[in-house]
Amino acid sequence: MGAFLSTTDLAYGAAATICAVQLLTPANPIGSTLRLFKQFRKQEKALTSAGNVNKGIEEYNRLHASESAEERNKEYKSLVNSYYDLATLFYEWGWGQSFHFAYRYPHESFKQSILRHEYYLASKLGLSSDASKLKVLDVGCGIGGPLRNICKFTKADVTGITLNQYQVDRGNELSNADPQLGTSKCRSVQGDFMELPFEDSSFDAAYAIEATCHAPDRVAVYSEIFRSLKPGSIFACYEWCMTDNYDPKNADHRRIKKQIEEGDGLPDICGTNDCLDAMKKSGFEIIDERDLAEDDYGAGNGGKPWMLPLLPSWNPFTQRFQFNWLGRMLTTSMLWCLETCFLAPKGTSKTQIMLQKGGMGCADGGKTKIFTPMYLMVGRVPLNKSVPSAVGGQ
Repeated sequence: MGAFLSTTDLAYGAAATICAVQLLTPANPIGSTLRLFKQFRKQEKALTSAGNVNKGIEEYNRLHASESAEERNKEYKSLVNSYYDLATLFYEWGWGQSFHFAYRYPHESFKQSILRHEYYLASKLGLSSDASKLKVLDVGCGIGGPLRNICKFTKADVTGITLNQYQVDRGNELSNADPQLGTSKCRSVQGDFMELPFEDSSFDAAYAIEATCHAPDRVAVYSEIFRSLKPGSIFACYEWCMTDNYDPKNADHRRIKKQIEEGDGLPDICGTNDCLDAMKKSGFEIIDERDLAEDDYGAGNGGKPWMLPLLPSWNPFTQRFQFNWLGRMLTTSMLWCLETCFLAPKGTSKTQIMLQKGGMGCADGGKTKIFTPMYLMVGRVPLNKSVPSAVGGQ
């Protein structure tokens, strides 16, 4: 027997491990990968930002080539729509239906932490015990993972809005596939949260989970949410922010901020104080605010930080493997081969490089504590509601 395993031995070993994971754990790597290939074939037909994936990633990279955020803020619709045309498939494949972070308490699974994070935000909305007749707005709903979970949790009627038509179609497909829901109880609609397509005072509550960071103007987006809510209603959100630890004169801090913006479809990232001031200027009465990244999640007893899934690992059976140098090279090479064999659209490997860059930026931002994806703000619409006469700001 040779000293080294043959390629055949390694292939058999990898296949056996994948089958074991498929059969013995809740994970579904085979089903997820088959779904990814199926959606690859449909993706280019559904693109709304460009004629194909390659043109989309080229335009996206062009918008992020400048250090100035001015053009990105001006072209935010194109920037965000391009990003989610390109990124949504990878997000659902690698992360699930809820596109957000959460820290993990000891003995808590990733899925449990995601649900808890959503339920905690929903608990801030002040809904009655019988919320079945209440209407809730999900601002920036993605493919509707939180929308469906919060609909089940609160029993409220939930409408989600997203700029990207592919996400609308996928979200409604998933809602209709759930026998407990369907689009009669929760649905996604296409629209711009800077100009919400709803009448004044249409909703009893609203929330946003890591979504309004895509807005070019926080006062304007919060003001639109304020306008759409009834007097006395509550808006709660998790916001992506630079913390007070961020130093714009520090080159490494600027690199991390740029990586997050470029890898996550953001025109610019505001500070926590900027976002809080914008909420106040929009008319909300602040009833709670804090950075949940500073919570005690039991790190000494096995709790996990929010950025753990983005930290490099040499375990080849976790998604963290892609963030070490070998994993990055193998992932890019594999996707390039799929492009060459026409199994994935041209430009897919460039898209993955962009997403990896964002992941590494978020990981570094979390480790240095200059960035948080979970700055909580909870605001109430005054009972004597009046829409601010002028909007605009940070």
